[in-house]
Amino acid sequence: MTSITLENVSVDFPIYNARSRSLKNQVISLATGGTIGSDSDGHVVIRGLDAINIMLKEGDRLGLIGHNGSGKTTLLRVMSGVYHPTGGNVAIDGNCTSLINISLGIDPEATGRQNIAIRGALLGFTKREMETRREEIEDFSELGGFLDMPVRTYSSGMQLRLAFAISTVIQPEILIMDEWLATGDEGFKDKANQRLHELVNQTKILIIASHSRELLLSNCNRIIWLEHGSIRMDGDAATVTAAYFGH
Repeated sequence: MTSITLENVSVDFPIYNARSRSLKNQVISLATGGTIGSDSDGHVVIRGLDAINIMLKEGDRLGLIGHNGSGKTTLLRVMSGVYHPTGGNVAIDGNCTSLINISLGIDPEATGRQNIAIRGALLGFTKREMETRREEIEDFSELGGFLDMPVRTYSSGMQLRLAFAISTVIQPEILIMDEWLATGDEGFKDKANQRLHELVNQTKILIIASHSRELLLSNCNRIIWLEHGSIRMDGDAATVTAAYFGH
């Protein structure tokens, strides 16, 4: 059964070009960031996540809220396997797709078609699987003859079209998103939104960070409020959004 379990998870970021004498035990202001401390060698260490405990099962739709620097993206990266925790344990059962950085692995010197193969391999597709999905990706991107051109010749919108078409062709059991993706012109945005809604509806576990109260309430049944890398509040969507955004 698809699940995610985080037990006492912490993530530390050592800063090797700073010393801790004047920063030791200092806490960053309430506007941003985590706790500043030092390790045994005297290096400055910023704790991005501190003793996080979360259990998710099939059907869970988790939203993450908090100020910039509260730990949302760090937590998403731990859940997607990009970051390995410096403390605690993470157990993930199910195939996971992260839409945090959909342009990861895109080679600007390669053509659009070559990048479909490259990005597909990074997503875990076999060569045969990519061949069965190639036409769908090409059609969805609406890039036509530009697929034979180097990606460096694309506009930023065209690059996002290609990356979005590749990254969303898979149907994951666990879907991780940092805000809702809005890609391209209005016509393509409608198509992209439809595909995102289909992914969200079919995935077994959804985790999304957002600053939008409406988006969280319409997609999530549970919300975690992060502050300075720790969980300040964890509960049903209506209760937590009311506490965070106000009535």
